[in-house]
Amino acid sequence: MSTQDLVPSRATHSAPVVFGAGATIGVLGGMIGLGGAEFRLPLLISLFGFAALSAVILNKAMSLVVVLTALPARLVAMPAADVASRWPVAVNLLAGSLLGAWAGASWVVRMRSATLYKVLAVLMVFMAAALVLTHATTLGTLDLPLWAQVPAGVVAGLGIGVVAAIMGVAGGELLIPTIVLLFGESIKTAGSLSLLVSLPTMLVAFARYSRDGSFAVLGDNRRFALVLAAGSVAGAVLGGLLLGVFSDAVLIPALAVILLASAVKLARHD
Repeated sequence: MSTQDLVPSRATHSAPVVFGAGATIGVLGGMIGLGGAEFRLPLLISLFGFAALSAVILNKAMSLVVVLTALPARLVAMPAADVASRWPVAVNLLAGSLLGAWAGASWVVRMRSATLYKVLAVLMVFMAAALVLTHATTLGTLDLPLWAQVPAGVVAGLGIGVVAAIMGVAGGELLIPTIVLLFGESIKTAGSLSLLVSLPTMLVAFARYSRDGSFAVLGDNRRFALVLAAGSVAGAVLGGLLLGVFSDAVLIPALAVILLASAVKLARHD
């Protein structure tokens, strides 16, 4: 990665614009029960002009704030004892996701910007497919025996940790269907477990990012990050209140198209 790639951009947009952008992303994510980080990333690059790596690190910071906000609310909706009883599922996935987060963060800080834009474009397409799979189809369970379920969980966690670190997302859009498919949990339980897996996974990625010069983008854009985070949280709450107001038959394809359009734009980015 060149010296130029390591120079963080400074956002110059007004606070209302930044808050509004964060709120819009939060609403989009909240309406489908996610944090919206997959929609925030292209916005950071296209609207606010951050270089790819700086955008990834900022996106991860926003994702961390959203997860920390959502976790207490989620535990109110689903008793902590019920979540705690499923601890083997979280531990199984964490065995892979923590390593994947470190590896993914290590790769992303070493990539050339041109390469990172292309990788992000491919992952956007992958996220669009995961979105449709999770929300537009009925997920069953693979009913794997324990001897196959455990290594499958580690491998899945490893892949999710890598993707989450590279994109700066919490990974819920991948964790939830994985937990349902591999471990047979309900969508509601999977949503709570995904937050418990996401939090330590993101912290590991942050620990790796902090060893790189581009991590300074957070300090240089502290006010921007705080305003965007506030907008994201407010939007996520509003989006949660709108959950079910719009038909998934309309909402999911529309959001998938947004992700695909973002992928095309990122692929063409210099």
